[in-house]
Amino acid sequence: MADYKNKNIVVIGLGKTGLSVVDFLVKKDANVKVIDTREKPAGADNLDKTIPLHTGSLNQNWLNHADIIVISPGLAVKTPEIQTALSHGVEVIGDIELFVREANEQNKPVIAITGSNGKSTVTTLTSEMAKADGLRVGMGGNIGIPALSLLDDDFDLYVLELSSFQLETTYSLKAAAATVLNVTEDHINRYVDLEDYRQAKLKIYINANTAIVNVEDSLTLEDNKQSAETQLSFGEHGADYWLKTENGKQFLMAKDEMILPVDDMLITGRHNYMNALASIALVQAVGVKTAAIQTALRAFGGLDHRFQVAHFANGVRWINDSKATNVGSTVAALTGLQLEGNLHLLLGGDGKGADFSELAKLINKPNYFCYCFGQDGAALAKLSPQSQLFDTMEQAINALRPNLKSGDIVLLSPACASLDQFSSFEKRGEEFTRLAKLG
Repeated sequence: MADYKNKNIVVIGLGKTGLSVVDFLVKKDANVKVIDTREKPAGADNLDKTIPLHTGSLNQNWLNHADIIVISPGLAVKTPEIQTALSHGVEVIGDIELFVREANEQNKPVIAITGSNGKSTVTTLTSEMAKADGLRVGMGGNIGIPALSLLDDDFDLYVLELSSFQLETTYSLKAAAATVLNVTEDHINRYVDLEDYRQAKLKIYINANTAIVNVEDSLTLEDNKQSAETQLSFGEHGADYWLKTENGKQFLMAKDEMILPVDDMLITGRHNYMNALASIALVQAVGVKTAAIQTALRAFGGLDHRFQVAHFANGVRWINDSKATNVGSTVAALTGLQLEGNLHLLLGGDGKGADFSELAKLINKPNYFCYCFGQDGAALAKLSPQSQLFDTMEQAINALRPNLKSGDIVLLSPACASLDQFSSFEKRGEEFTRLAKLG
């Protein structure tokens, strides 16, 4: 087991994850110091007062003299101060690396999930399937509980959602099953280009027992840098896990095994059918039984702010997809959308340097009307002649409300981050829901 006793370890970044790292290392008798570039970081009040804390900048002297730096996912390894520390021979890792070293020693299986879109839904659904089979499941990482906090319980299986940022500093992961659900342009302000971002995601496959790839997205396929023992696939057609259409009905299939009619699920939409197929593939790779999979699929109602019906009145559905913080997620929401009347689409926020052009072919339809707002609202409004530009989401909703009729959908799927006008995508979704119910 990794020995951190008396090692000089600098933890960068507080908050829930940073505090979990500190707690873990203190139990291992390491000499811990903490850095946070914020002047008043969240979690500072919960830090033991005996642990040195430097705020407002990166302390180069501390970094250069550390044995190990445990870096927050929010700070790039390419940051000059980190590069200087690396040149001094300092090891730079993340909290997920600390976690997987322990999980490997415990010989506990890990299911690892990444992707530009859908990973929280797949992580949660995968966990529910395993729980339905009687397994004690620790779910965390980029969702919910910090991974290191999961070590406090005796779980049978770990299910981790992992971001590209977390994977950058993870080297020892040996997943029982791993997937890259999709790769679409996101965080381009952090990476050199799309391929740089993709390579960070693909690290999840290295040393995995089973890689689950998306046949509809070639960017999810392993290349010669990865080495999973087995590769399986999901997709509508031509995959190991696929959708069968028979007599006008669709069924989730695992090779030749019929798992469930899609009509039996609470979640709907083609993108959710793909999420379900990926989850089935992941849990079957660790031996979860079909009956448990079926139970979970029938009970799972989806996650908040992810293509969630926020309000239904006068024949109009208001759908909260505030978690669509990039173009790929909005594309997924629009693809296969079942619509009787007009679509009133709310777009806008901080596009993080993304190219919006992929949306143009989907939104230029006679019954699609776009209401654009926020930092990148003007760029989005140029995609369609049936677009209007507003300063805020509230102004956009006030403008569209008089145009609504039975059969219409109002969809918040903004293709952008929320932080130009909201504290989080959750707050944006909550405000959308509040405004929807005013009518």
